[in-house]
Amino acid sequence: MPADAFEASPQELVVTLLGSYVHPRETRRVWSGGLVAVLAELGFSDGAARIALTRLVRRGLLQRHREGRTVHYSLTRRTIALLVDGDHRIFSLGRRERAAGEWTVLWQSIPESRRQARERLVRRLRFLGFGPYQDGTWIAPHDREAEVLALLGELDVTEHAGLLLGRPSAGLDVRRFAGRAWDLDDLAARYAGFVAQFGGHRDRELPDAEAFEVRTRLVHTFRMFPSLDPELPADLVPAPDRRAAAVELFHDLYTALAKPAQRHFDEVTRG
Repeated sequence: MPADAFEASPQELVVTLLGSYVHPRETRRVWSGGLVAVLAELGFSDGAARIALTRLVRRGLLQRHREGRTVHYSLTRRTIALLVDGDHRIFSLGRRERAAGEWTVLWQSIPESRRQARERLVRRLRFLGFGPYQDGTWIAPHDREAEVLALLGELDVTEHAGLLLGRPSAGLDVRRFAGRAWDLDDLAARYAGFVAQFGGHRDRELPDAEAFEVRTRLVHTFRMFPSLDPELPADLVPAPDRRAAAVELFHDLYTALAKPAQRHFDEVTRG
């Protein structure tokens, strides 16, 4: 399977792997050679895999442990917190209709000297369902005040940001208004593509290695949707046509392939 099938870097895929297969997250250590091996199965070279692991350590997302000549990795507290937040967004996406309520508007003017903090803010805002409206201004169609205040405090950029809660005017075409912040046509096409890509695996019994590959691709592809789908209130803008089918398919396959995929990951990474 070619690496570009994931549309992702090896670093992003490592986070997907560890979030999906490392239990318990707080204490388990994973053999470096095993991680390199499973990344090779997914289309990445040994060199790319090892560089990704090194960079994740530098970013504070992995902890490196040397035991004699063997190296293991564990998740840091920061990564565990990010994975918990990510699990909530991924597994709640599309599971209930959201009625119209208050929207959140954030504007920021973080200076270039704090560029890293600004980039982290943007990544987290997207995952919370925010879309960029114009220079430094982001909107979300739900009340995200608590999450944003916590995020601004964590990044120490509160003094460079403003936050407002409100409602869009009933006199506006909300879909057209929202289309400036989110590509709704592309989102609908991605949901349809997800169903077409993974629908054929339903009710199939797969050997462990293939179950691991399919489930990993499934999770990694689906985890992009929270950053793309603002879950606009259904009474204002209809949900994407194939979102319900994609959500049901994800949950069905995630559960059905869990045991064989976990067996394969454990076998390869045992060391």
